[in-house]
Amino acid sequence: MKDYERVLKEIKKQEETLQFNEFNSKIALEVGLLLIEKAKKEKKSISIDITKSGHQLFHYSFDGTSPDNDQWILRKNNVVNRFYRSSLYIGTKLKMEGKTIEEKYHIPSKDYSPYGGAFPIIIKNIGVVGSITVSGLKQEEDHMFVVRVLEEYLSR
Repeated sequence: MKDYERVLKEIKKQEETLQFNEFNSKIALEVGLLLIEKAKKEKKSISIDITKSGHQLFHYSFDGTSPDNDQWILRKNNVVNRFYRSSLYIGTKLKMEGKTIEEKYHIPSKDYSPYGGAFPIIIKNIGVVGSITVSGLKQEEDHMFVVRVLEEYLSR
């Protein structure tokens, strides 16, 4: 059994640390291209989405992905947009409580997927304005792939 409290603390720290001073189309492109570069290097077949305030700024799907990955992205993004937390955070919290998203929040899982891969775009002193999402790996890998790229990008 996983240590859910530890996982939640780790994700919370990531969300507190991985914040932007600003976020625009140019930054979305730079982050998106970095995600592509890393995925190529690591031979990962994923779909990538960056959306700000309901406006899709970047999307790319590698060969080997399908429209199903795009649907996962939409449902994971809905979690970030509703709760202002990463989709893995919400999914871990639900597991810890032994509840589904339907039971806890009365929202349909066909529209909300509390699985890892959608990370909030947070602007310092403003809050969540969108999401950076990956689909195609195991949920923890999707989440950590985004986190590693954001760590690299924001350390520049």
